[in-house]
Amino acid sequence: MNALTATDFTFPGQKSVYHGKVRDVYNIGGEKLVMVATDRISAFDVILPKGIPFKGQMLNQIAAKFLDATTDICPNWKLATPDPMVTVGVMCEGFPVEMIVRGYLCGSAWRAYKSGVREICGVKLPEGMKENEKFPTPIITPTTKAEIGEHDADISKEEILARGLATPEEYALLEKYTLALFQRGTEIAAQRGLILVDTKYEFGKHNGQIYLMDEIHTPDSSRYFYSEGYEERFAKGEPQKQLSKEFVREWLMENGFQGKEGQQVPEMTDEIVQSISDRYIELYEHITGETFVKEDAGDIAARIEKNVTEYLG
Repeated sequence: MNALTATDFTFPGQKSVYHGKVRDVYNIGGEKLVMVATDRISAFDVILPKGIPFKGQMLNQIAAKFLDATTDICPNWKLATPDPMVTVGVMCEGFPVEMIVRGYLCGSAWRAYKSGVREICGVKLPEGMKENEKFPTPIITPTTKAEIGEHDADISKEEILARGLATPEEYALLEKYTLALFQRGTEIAAQRGLILVDTKYEFGKHNGQIYLMDEIHTPDSSRYFYSEGYEERFAKGEPQKQLSKEFVREWLMENGFQGKEGQQVPEMTDEIVQSISDRYIELYEHITGETFVKEDAGDIAARIEKNVTEYLG
């Protein structure tokens, strides 16, 4: 199984490169960005030792579809997808926060709630909620954007404004865009028999205007439940059938790993890697309503270099 886990391209006009947890971002002339969705996978802010075949292609193609499906809500950075694993877009100056929006109480929010927490990022939570219960209205729980090796940290709207990370006018627009995008994602998911549970958005400024950046509504940035059986499972207190990266986190936790000091990542056997790839393909096909077509996985790096270089001219 072939997977692209590292890149070292030199594209025409390239000024610099930033290697993120999953994506490698190349600065082209200070005007454009070439974002390569690698096959790396991270959990608990740790990059796992093996890549997941076709994961980058799936993430990039899902994100491109949703970027195209939300241009009426807000402008976004995408210009083109010259390769199945690459998006080229305009350079934006990113806000140093991620806008996380939650429609249901689960994941890290549920773990905090279960321990007695009743306020997240300045948002008060109702008493008596159960795991996977729908919030009366979606809530926004931002985090700071961490450097590699550091953990994202919860931050409230008040802290964002107090620290000057966004002006009141900017933050009001970020909130408006976040809720509108989440509503659109919820509607599209419902058409596919899915529930968009929670997700995150990143925004930046281009020529003084706020743009949506990065990925959107992918299984790396979002959590989905199957609509069918949701009510029944919730009533019985059973785990929801879900399509997200949470199953990777659960596998890690079952094997004693939560990204804490001294803990070892469990062995990623070929069977585990294949099962993760299969789950990503399942989500791709559910959320897009299309059959996933695997791109040739021969020399992936050579293909990307050729396609991007031809696009950049």
